[in-house]
Amino acid sequence: MGSRASRDAGADSATVVISQKVRADRVEEYRRWQDRTNEAARAFAGFEGAEVYSPETGEENAWVAVFRFSGVDHLTAWLNSRRRQELLAEGQELFEGPPTQEVLRGGAAPERAPEAITAVISHEVRPGQEQRFLRWQAKTLKAQEKAPGFMGSELFKPVQGVQGVQERWVVVFRFDTREHLDAWLASDVRAELLEEGRNCFASYDVRKVGSAFSGWFRFGEGAQGRAPPNWKQAMSVLLALYPTVMVLNLTEGAELNGVGVPGYIGLFIGNMLSVSALTWLLMPLVNKALAFWLVPARACGRRVDLVGAAVVVLCYLVTIAVFGLIAP
Repeated sequence: MGSRASRDAGADSATVVISQKVRADRVEEYRRWQDRTNEAARAFAGFEGAEVYSPETGEENAWVAVFRFSGVDHLTAWLNSRRRQELLAEGQELFEGPPTQEVLRGGAAPERAPEAITAVISHEVRPGQEQRFLRWQAKTLKAQEKAPGFMGSELFKPVQGVQGVQERWVVVFRFDTREHLDAWLASDVRAELLEEGRNCFASYDVRKVGSAFSGWFRFGEGAQGRAPPNWKQAMSVLLALYPTVMVLNLTEGAELNGVGVPGYIGLFIGNMLSVSALTWLLMPLVNKALAFWLVPARACGRRVDLVGAAVVVLCYLVTIAVFGLIAP
């Protein structure tokens, strides 16, 4: 997303960001319910993608679901549909309270970046203070652009016609790491800006969403597909990474050492080859072979999680045994 992007009411696409606090003992049920909800949304006209993000540190088990449609009318049809109301009734006991929901009209689907994290901040702007809020937001963006790791920001105006009136102004911005985002949110500069802005908005709400290794995991609706949990991603990457590094050490590494290439140059070449092999060859194969375990819509239940993890660990042991026999 652009660092100075803002979308007006004439833009076409529409996104809803829904934050819900899930009861601690109902998380697995929630996952299954959310997968059914995502599948139901896919059947509606204009559906472009859905993503679900697990709670960030300190977010009190608040899960974030994002649905994107090609227009506000299509999004409204989904939000007001009988099927969605049925699903909301089914899942009512899974949550600690009512959801927080923001509708964003316009904006491009952002390219994912490994470890990038997004903050969604909604503001209740005081009546008659809209222009003052816009000037304050522009000043905030200028300060934000100087913060380490800042990747971009978009401002979304209130949306008419979505279950009544979407009265809140929403700012969405991204940082390259969670540490950089947290540093900005806790900074003295932002604290001073918030104090200055209290004259034009009555309240604000902050939610964070993010996912790791996302460039290696694509499921469902292209880049909009929901990524597997981070622990599954890490196990899968290790499954492909270990044999890749071992093969390169036994072949390319030995050859480069034999012709006197410095170690730091050889390491760079090895890293370049291993990342290329992972991205374009091995990770697509791993994703396909372990789809029953990695694809969130298919990996329902603890039994599937355990079976998949056992398969990956068995593969670890086999590769270790093989290289133990052939390595010098």
